[in-house]
Amino acid sequence: MNALELLREAEAALWAAKTPAEVEALRVKYLGAKGVLTAMLKELGKLPAAERPAAGKDLNEAKGRIAAMVAQAGARLASADLDRRMKNETCDVTLSGRAVPIGRLHPLTQVMREIVDIFARMGFDVAEGPEIEFEDYNFEKLNIPKHHPARDMQATFFINDDVVLRTHTSPVQIRTMLEKKPPVKIVAPGKVYRCDSDISHTPMFHQVEGLLVDRGVSFSDLKGTLMAFVHAFYGPRTKTRFRPSYFPFTEPSAEVDIECVTCRGAGCRSCKGSGWTEILGSGMVHPQVLKNVGYDPEMYTGFAFGMGVERIARLRYGIDDLRRFFENDVRFLRQF
Repeated sequence: MNALELLREAEAALWAAKTPAEVEALRVKYLGAKGVLTAMLKELGKLPAAERPAAGKDLNEAKGRIAAMVAQAGARLASADLDRRMKNETCDVTLSGRAVPIGRLHPLTQVMREIVDIFARMGFDVAEGPEIEFEDYNFEKLNIPKHHPARDMQATFFINDDVVLRTHTSPVQIRTMLEKKPPVKIVAPGKVYRCDSDISHTPMFHQVEGLLVDRGVSFSDLKGTLMAFVHAFYGPRTKTRFRPSYFPFTEPSAEVDIECVTCRGAGCRSCKGSGWTEILGSGMVHPQVLKNVGYDPEMYTGFAFGMGVERIARLRYGIDDLRRFFENDVRFLRQF
């Protein structure tokens, strides 16, 4: 077989090919390392010396033309396949698109925003501060000196001897009072940190604290404000009660309970049979705290309160373990 006969045979075979796999097989047959052309080139040495140059030239030209025909056959089959797919795989552009999952706010974010919104409607401004805080702002200026027993309740993360991860958002109140003269009326939402972890505590959690300082502020103002919040958040028929308590930065101090949202006061496992559930701490700002920020306690009085957002959310939604809020289980979060 000479170069011309080889070209004719290859051309006929490539035109007869029906699939890309057949084209590839023909490429290997004619141009591969063990193909027909390679074998014919190896046989050139057996020809008379005078015939070798012409035969070699013909074979190399045949090799180039066969390579071009292989490329053309591949392109022809690819184009035919595209035409077939365009006819058979038509797209109905009138159909509705696929639904795209839409993200949603985390339940704690939802609850915290609702709490802040309720107090905003009562005229409270929103204040924020750093989560890494000076120990002086986190403790001393809040009337919690070194070696005070209340520090044991805080279970603090220390960065160094003078800097901590804030254990409450009360330092925001201190910063605000140091920067602004009365009247002051703020809520301070944010993350706080304590060395504690079980079904009712997490090392990081969220608080919303409130502060109002002005002339003539009384405990009645505190009570009216918190009752308005409870009725707005839990419903107008929710019963509340104030119990005497102790906090170093308020005097007098009180914890606020609401009627158990599970049993409605009848007594159950959730409220340990009491019919009540504690939701926040509050009290009148201690005179020493006012002095620490340069306020005259003879001229100004104020009240403060603080609540854990996780506790508030748990009571609203009947969640048995606070850690569920942080596990990022989509099945849990999707319910909110």
